[in-house]
Amino acid sequence: MKVRTRIAPSPTGDPHVGTAYIALFNWAFATRHGGEFILRLEDTDAARSTKASEQKIFSALRWLGISWVEGPDLGGPHGAYRQSERLPIYRRHVDQLVANGDAFPCFCTTERLDAMRQAQQAKGETTRYDGHCQNLSAEEVAARIQAGESHVIRMRVPTEGVCAFDDLLRGRIEIPWSQVDMQVLLKADGFPTYHLAVVVDDYLMEITHVLRGEEWINSVPKHQLLYRYFGWDMPAHAHLPLLRNPDHSKLSKRKNPTSINYYRDIGILPEALLNYLGMMGWSMPDEREIFSARDMAEHFELSRISLGGPVFDLDKLSWLNGQYLRALSPDAFGDRIGRWMLNRDKLNALIPLIQQRTGRLDDLAPQLDYLLGNRRLPDAAAFSSNKAPAAQIIDHTLRSLETLGAWERNAIFNVCKSLADHLGLKLKDFLQPLFLAISGREVSLPLFDSMVFLGSDVTRVRLREALDVIGVSKKAAKELEKNYSAFLAATRE
Repeated sequence: MKVRTRIAPSPTGDPHVGTAYIALFNWAFATRHGGEFILRLEDTDAARSTKASEQKIFSALRWLGISWVEGPDLGGPHGAYRQSERLPIYRRHVDQLVANGDAFPCFCTTERLDAMRQAQQAKGETTRYDGHCQNLSAEEVAARIQAGESHVIRMRVPTEGVCAFDDLLRGRIEIPWSQVDMQVLLKADGFPTYHLAVVVDDYLMEITHVLRGEEWINSVPKHQLLYRYFGWDMPAHAHLPLLRNPDHSKLSKRKNPTSINYYRDIGILPEALLNYLGMMGWSMPDEREIFSARDMAEHFELSRISLGGPVFDLDKLSWLNGQYLRALSPDAFGDRIGRWMLNRDKLNALIPLIQQRTGRLDDLAPQLDYLLGNRRLPDAAAFSSNKAPAAQIIDHTLRSLETLGAWERNAIFNVCKSLADHLGLKLKDFLQPLFLAISGREVSLPLFDSMVFLGSDVTRVRLREALDVIGVSKKAAKELEKNYSAFLAATRE
């Protein structure tokens, strides 16, 4: 049996370091055993999935040096590799489940389901579907479908006993069936949920080992049940420890930069980032800290994975990156600088911003320091000296930019103009705290052009850092969230 592993990200945003972490461990495991590593895209969230995000995933993983033998960009014998292109496959399999009595159409409305959950919560019960539609007669089901009544397809789940399964890292795990919901498998729009698609795809793509994050442990009973219903053998599973913030909470962009592209843009070398991700819960037999991805694959054993939550520490990553930089020859060091920032593409983007503002070439450094490197943030007093509400401006701008599709000047301007109008501020006053947050000073090159040049990842991190400098209490944060919700409601009217 040839070992086959996979990574299956959703193309709904920036490529996440957690995706790279899981991809690396799957790639290393497959490589160690002479197997194959594939990539597929879970793009059934039609509202949020974009081709731009797809390309970012491909680019980020390739920049890191992680390669795959089959995928949406390469094709292969098990395609298609986008879930949105596999809808007839899911429909065929869910019809099989319904025909065998292992799944059923559910016509319950959102209002009924909400009321059911509220009643269960009031009684202190596990919230789960109550089986209201599972015993409808075939005649009633056919009539309601014929009438065009909206419905989903749910799987049947035992109500008694426990689901027992073996995890390659954690041993025997048992979860009572009473804690497992009758999962929706096919949504009303005909798109599958994750639980149906992942089982069907892993089987048809001949995946032998699934290495994924520990947050999926509670989903194993649903998946095991589907494998049983289809009469298939389930792949071996290993649930890796989640990456953590320094405070040991789950790694999140609110507390730590999570985009792969952020680390690329600040000058982290791809081999250093891969090395660091490899250290997250795993160690080399000789305990050395500096090793290549090939070294990792050569010595990779699941038994060397620690289940303690690995902390993603930017200071430790920067230290490791420094080891790689100092080990380069002078020529190689110069090449890396050129590839990182001082290349023609970057210069071409800067020229329109600086050419008309430059009298001598030594004017360049003072103008560009915050664009070509980090900036020194002023203290909280600098933000409070402006008559505009700095925390609210930065918070609302950050929230809006996190959902912005196209990262371009006009789109960023429209976000800021809409917020300024909502807050009743002149645009000049609204932008002042943003100038401080982005450049570290009150006057800089044009703000929107600067944000475009820095990119979405660095821009958003700088806004979060500014909020940290200002200091926002939990009570104030809740008020900001409430105010932003009011802004969103106003924009929809």
